[in-house]
Amino acid sequence: MDVRFDTKSAAREAVWDALEDEGIARFPFPPHGRIPNFEGAPAAAERLFEEPPFTGARRLKVNPDAPQRHVRIEALRRGCVVFVPTPRLRGGFKRLDPASIPDDETKPAASLSKMDRWAEPVALDDLPPLDAIVTGSVAVTPGGHRCGKGEGYSDLEYAILRELGHDPVPVATTVHSRQRVASVPTDPHDLPLARIVTPEQTIDVADPPAPPTGIDWTALSAADLEEMPVLRELRG
Repeated sequence: MDVRFDTKSAAREAVWDALEDEGIARFPFPPHGRIPNFEGAPAAAERLFEEPPFTGARRLKVNPDAPQRHVRIEALRRGCVVFVPTPRLRGGFKRLDPASIPDDETKPAASLSKMDRWAEPVALDDLPPLDAIVTGSVAVTPGGHRCGKGEGYSDLEYAILRELGHDPVPVATTVHSRQRVASVPTDPHDLPLARIVTPEQTIDVADPPAPPTGIDWTALSAADLEEMPVLRELRG
């Protein structure tokens, strides 16, 4: 989609509409208001692991949304420990260790609705260094900018890791090619993309945007701190 958008919301609506109108979106429906699942998501997940750092990754953080379920499955199959943020960060982070998951249970373990049978909560201080991060996106640009569904949780999760003293690591996303746009407005706290993977193509961003160095506390409300105990813990 060779369009330069003036607002992130306009980019989101254009992508959601295109995925729905062209029959690209997959369950859950509608694609609007969420990280959209898309035709070819399993192929994009497989392609993601064809090159370092994902080929030999031992610890990944992967978002909990539907299209990246295939990334979680592939990571677990490869023996990679997967850290999953809980929706809206209300429960912090969970760990999926393939060593404790039977081979025939990998798919349900990677499903948000069923993973609690195998997932273990992880305290912030117990989050280990990660090899890389996989995030979901609504729209992405060739220069490594992205916008999610508009709630900022992926940005915040990265900022939490930096606040804890973790070094920056590469961030990738899996999307359909129709989710690529020419440009979107950016904010300082935006999560930067180093790799964009579609079912047909891997795009390594030559000069990814600078990553956040920590949490922008001025952008958070008292309600945010109340809803996300991990933030209160960090703030304390």
